[in-house]
Amino acid sequence: MKSRILSALRQADGYVSGQELCDEFAVSRTAVWKVINQLKEEGYGIESVPRRGYRLVSHPDSITAEEIGSRMNRQELSDWKIVYYDTIDSTNNEAKRFAENGEKEKALFVAEQQSGGKGRRGRTWVTPRGSAIAMSLLLPHPQIAPEHASMVTLVMGLAVTKACREACKVDARIKWPNDVVCGGRKLSGTLTEMSSEVDYINYLVIGTGINANITEFPEELSQTATSLKLLTGQETDRAGLIACCMEHFSELYKKFLQTQDLSLLVEEYNELLAGKGSGVRVLEPGHEYCGISHGINAQGELLVEKEDGTITEVYAGEVSVRGIYGYV
Repeated sequence: MKSRILSALRQADGYVSGQELCDEFAVSRTAVWKVINQLKEEGYGIESVPRRGYRLVSHPDSITAEEIGSRMNRQELSDWKIVYYDTIDSTNNEAKRFAENGEKEKALFVAEQQSGGKGRRGRTWVTPRGSAIAMSLLLPHPQIAPEHASMVTLVMGLAVTKACREACKVDARIKWPNDVVCGGRKLSGTLTEMSSEVDYINYLVIGTGINANITEFPEELSQTATSLKLLTGQETDRAGLIACCMEHFSELYKKFLQTQDLSLLVEEYNELLAGKGSGVRVLEPGHEYCGISHGINAQGELLVEKEDGTITEVYAGEVSVRGIYGYV
């Protein structure tokens, strides 16, 4: 109920009377009063005026389940379970634990701090307390074939890129396949993990980290990473950004499910693809070559024109894009 009352206060144009809240949620005035006091204790600024009701005037930088839930207003997001942790090893790990224990609902896992965040290829992902976003989506039994699962990572990369552009007004771009970059530096990364049978997916877990309000990075990342705060000079509303990511992912994922590929998203993805039409370097196991990026195809493969004019489809491997992460 806390999330629903918070959502009602947030959407109101002015004050909301206690009686209106009682009627809407079928609870007593005492129950409403208790929730209002809990919110105040958690740092929400709520004005209480006799015969007028309550008005939300400020909110903390909180990413609790109630705060995020109060921002997720689209009807199709109402069936997502939201699970919040102050500290955890990894939101991806927790999502997998839920799935292995029989969780059947779609769920969003968020944490203020991770002690063992993971990136691609076994790399670590730094999640400082209160300044980053660590989130994982659990999709139990998605109705897609295992060979199509890798494309969901690109769907999430596109969703995060669009959310950063919309919510934070930055020129975010996608570095194939799913990193989000701005000004040649990394803002966000996504790691997707899967449990499957030969022809059936038990669950997908899509983990995303976003550098929201970080202002200092470890030395090894100082030349390749950036944050929304460094780019804008302003504190990022993390809960609002998470909700925006979820809204875009929900919309894009529905399109993906229609075709089981990226054919309905190719144009949108390529419009936001960093380095499209310019030089890239492809690092495959035992093989390295340069070429020109021509965007992705419906399977999410990067189309690269080699020096001899032939086009090759890059399915996996590292791709360096000129002007990003120091590649010149």
